[in-house]
Amino acid sequence: MDRMPKVEIYTKAFCPYCSRAKALLETKGVGFEEYDISMGGPKRAEMIERARGGSTVPQIFIDDRHIGGCDDMFALDRQGKLDPLLAA
Repeated sequence: MDRMPKVEIYTKAFCPYCSRAKALLETKGVGFEEYDISMGGPKRAEMIERARGGSTVPQIFIDDRHIGGCDDMFALDRQGKLDPLLAA
């Protein structure tokens, strides 16, 4: 059986880009771990460190590889590069 990649997404409540990114993952049938950083705290600091300074949401990681934000993930999808990452 194929291993599912570990997908992590840092989000905030009421963020339309977060919703779009999660919807794209859901249409692809990919499970993900969501970290809500609406209140800041240690997860926000962790996200900024992992995203090399990226402080906007969402920040998306696939198997610990930083994909970027919502627009970055949609661009990968348009280029046909997202599915291979999700099938890893």
